[in-house]
This record gives sequence, C-alpha cells and structure tokens, in this order.
Amino acid sequence: MAGPLHGIRIIELAGIGPGPFCGMMLADMGAEVIRVERIGGNPGDAGGHDILFRNRRSIAVNLKSPAGAETVLKLCESADAIFEGFRPGVTERLGVGPEQCLARNPKIVYGRMTGWGQTGPLAQTAGHDINYIALSGALHAVGRRGEGPIPPLNLVGDFGGGGMMLAFGLVCGILEASRSGKGQVIDCSMVEGAAALMAMFYGLKGIGQFSDERGTHMLDSGAHFYDTYETSDGKYISIGSIEPQFYALLKQKLGLDEAEFGEQLNPQRWPQQKQKLAAIFRSRSRDEWCEVFEGTDVCFAPVLGLGEAPAHPHNKARNSFVQVGNMLQPAPTPRFSRTPSGTPKPISAPGTDTSAVLKDFGFSQREIDTLQAQGAVAQI
Repeated sequence: MAGPLHGIRIIELAGIGPGPFCGMMLADMGAEVIRVERIGGNPGDAGGHDILFRNRRSIAVNLKSPAGAETVLKLCESADAIFEGFRPGVTERLGVGPEQCLARNPKIVYGRMTGWGQTGPLAQTAGHDINYIALSGALHAVGRRGEGPIPPLNLVGDFGGGGMMLAFGLVCGILEASRSGKGQVIDCSMVEGAAALMAMFYGLKGIGQFSDERGTHMLDSGAHFYDTYETSDGKYISIGSIEPQFYALLKQKLGLDEAEFGEQLNPQRWPQQKQKLAAIFRSRSRDEWCEVFEGTDVCFAPVLGLGEAPAHPHNKARNSFVQVGNMLQPAPTPRFSRTPSGTPKPISAPGTDTSAVLKDFGFSQREIDTLQAQGAVAQI
C-alpha cells in the first residue's frame, strides 16, 4: 500500500481496541504493519475489529513457546518498531520485552500502551477507558448541567489518548532513531493521553475561566449557541455559532429579537435563551432546518447516525467513506497530496500470511516447516 510511511516496518503484538486502532493508523499511512496473533485467533477478531485490523498481514505465533518468542525477536531484527498493549511485565515474561528486542536491534522503537502507564500504584490494576478518562479529569467535564458525567463512548481514552497517541509516539521515535541510530521505549498512558486532550481546559481553569460544574460553559452544552437541538421529527441538529458574526447570522435566519437574544456571552441568560431556541427548533423537521442553514456560516450540521453519515453529499463528494470488501468504513485520514494512502485492504484471518511474512523476513522454508511442526507458528 502507498502512503507517507511506505518502507517502514512495524510489528504489532495484537490485542483489542486501542492497539489495533494504532496499527490501523500506521498501516493506513503505508507502513508495513505485521499483526502477530495467537494461534487460534485473537480476542479482537470480533466486535467491530474488522475495520481496526485492516491493511496488514497476519501471522499466528505461540508466544508462550521459546521458539515462538524467538520468531518475534528475529522479526524485530529488520523492523523499525514494535508495539504492545499488555499489562506491564507481560512481554518480559514472554521473552519479547524491550530489553530482549533492543538487544536484537538497537535501533528499534518499542511502544507500550496501557491505561495507567508502566509505573505508579495503579500500573498493575485492571481498567477500561471510562476509568482512565475519569482519572484524567476528562470524564468529569462531559455532561449536562445538573446531571452526572456521560461516557463519550471510548473515544477519549482508548482511541484519542491511547491508540492515536501511541501512533504519534512511534512515528516520533522512528524519526529520532533515523538520526541517532538508537531505539528507545515509549510509555503511552491513556490517563496522560486523555489529560493531554484536555490541555486547553486545564489552561482555562488555570486562569479562572473553567469550573468543575458541568454544562455551564460555552463548549459543554451550557451555551444556547453551541448545542444540539431536537427537531419536530425526533431527530437532531447541531449549532456552533460562537463568533459574533456567525451568531448575528443565526439571529437573522431565525428572526430572533435582540432584546431576548442579545448579550451572547452572558451565562446568566443562556438557560432562558436555550429554552426558547429549543422551542423554535422543535417547530420544523431536521431536513427543513438543513434547507435553512446548510451551506451558510451559521456553523450548522445535522446530527447524523452511522447509517446516514456516509450518504451525506459532502462526505460523498470527498469519498470520506470507502467500501472495503462487504463493509463501508471511514477512509484513511489525513490525506497527503504526493503520497496518498490508497484504498484499504480488508482484514485477513489470524495466521493467513504466516509463511509469506516469515519468508519476507529471511526465514528459510526449512525453518518455517520446523516452527510449524513445533507448534510455534501456524498457517491457515
């Protein structure tokens, strides 16, 4: 596959969620990412991971066998990076930890992603996205006034603060290694990644402009000009008229009275203004509001479901979604003018490419046959 990372080799010790998302990001950009999966499959093979596992070949390896661990170490000898998402110490016990991999290839970048990080009192504790973003301060900030925190799916911890942050870290590490000739270990914590996503709000809090009371700020549903509203057909629209000129256009389009909708940035008036806007938006259907606002500078968009978004004219015009096999899915992003990523390849079953990958990494057919006979690797 083409792309700006073409020529980069990365080993992925396959897991679920944020790890596969990291691998997808790298593979979408053209890196050769090899999924090392357990013999018999991987827990991530179901539950929406078909898209997350796209664009890479798969080998099945028994990492609990010395020969299986040795196979991975040999792969590392000609790889630029390797990454994993196990609890701290697991890969060391398997014989494929940072020390072992760097001994084979001093230039390799070793990425480690966990919720809590590699050190600290919670490092060995189980957790999920909701727990990590809770500790970062992010979860507390998401929700409506007078209500409890609302989990934003697992976008902030697993994918934004975890998988995407690790992909960024790996590319940074590979770039640095190309200059220094030395690899290193990346400790990617989802708590810290989620906290980094909250940087602006920590900054606002530092100057007294962001409190811990949910639903009272401009961007968290407190403001009447930045929220979602239900329409007459039970659907929703989004309004984000922050700048004065955009807010003025909103007032013009809706015929809003200045006496009622002036003082845009006065939080004391927001609840009443929001109540009146809600009544106005309930008077027409979502499509009718699209006719009024779409394409204007009001900062408007219909709230689309996953079944609707790919069909929107803007998304269709940009080919924002692509058909891969029998599944419609988000296209690789971001886009590059000279080294485009191309169309993704569908997921391959665990172990589909074992023999081909090992040959590409310098294993002889006799070595491959021996490894298969030992149960160290498997080919389907």
